[in-house]
Amino acid sequence: MKIMNLVSGSSGNSTLISTDQTAILCDVGVSMKKIEECLNTADYSGSDIDAIVITHDHIDHVSGLGVLLRKYHIPVYASKGTVDALLRMRSLGKVDPELFRPFRAGDTIQFKDLEIRSIPVLHDTPEPVCYSFSDGRKKAGIATDLGHVTEEVIHGLQDCDYMLIEANHDIRMLEAGPYPYPLKQRILGDYGHLCNEAGGALIRELLNDHIKEIRLGHLSKENNLPELAMMTVKQELLGNPYSPDPEGLPLFVAARDTADPMVEL
Repeated sequence: MKIMNLVSGSSGNSTLISTDQTAILCDVGVSMKKIEECLNTADYSGSDIDAIVITHDHIDHVSGLGVLLRKYHIPVYASKGTVDALLRMRSLGKVDPELFRPFRAGDTIQFKDLEIRSIPVLHDTPEPVCYSFSDGRKKAGIATDLGHVTEEVIHGLQDCDYMLIEANHDIRMLEAGPYPYPLKQRILGDYGHLCNEAGGALIRELLNDHIKEIRLGHLSKENNLPELAMMTVKQELLGNPYSPDPEGLPLFVAARDTADPMVEL
């Protein structure tokens, strides 16, 4: 199994997951043109994508979905709550509703040689999920927009070889920043986003002795800095049982606007 973060940040998110038999996208939160540019760096194109899975209906996860569906007619897997919300979105444009394959949060989908497990999360939108992906040998987890961490999330993401985990904001930057007070409260609330400390604590909970890569994802452009996210998460990982010195961990910040290198698990 191979995985490549195409873009990750508060302005757009998308990840490529591929196996010997299939290639899928998790979220399409930037334009189709940008998705194609990122895919091309690894010799893929939109025509290679067999399916799309969507975590939830917020625009930074679905902004390019309508155009991609109209061009390539790719099936879309998402929770029923998310599908219902997407079909009400004017910004999606006209799409064939038959392309959508709704499931219930917590369901597992078998798509060719890829097992896709949906994991319920707490976020301020109908029936949001995060996902784990497994080809039977290796496992990857993508978990952003978490609100706060639940036992379901921890259980569902155990034993990953690759994980992209939310480190959305620095609390002090957010509190002192330009956002209006209600938006700050939303982000900080139980149905908002994980701060750097909370993202680091989740990673510590999920560490194992075979992790190949960890990416910090969904960083806020206004309320975080890559070096600050990295420093804070490393502080949370001090003294962990697998690499007591966090400098020894394969920890990186996911790129916001350009594709990260493909990782073969």
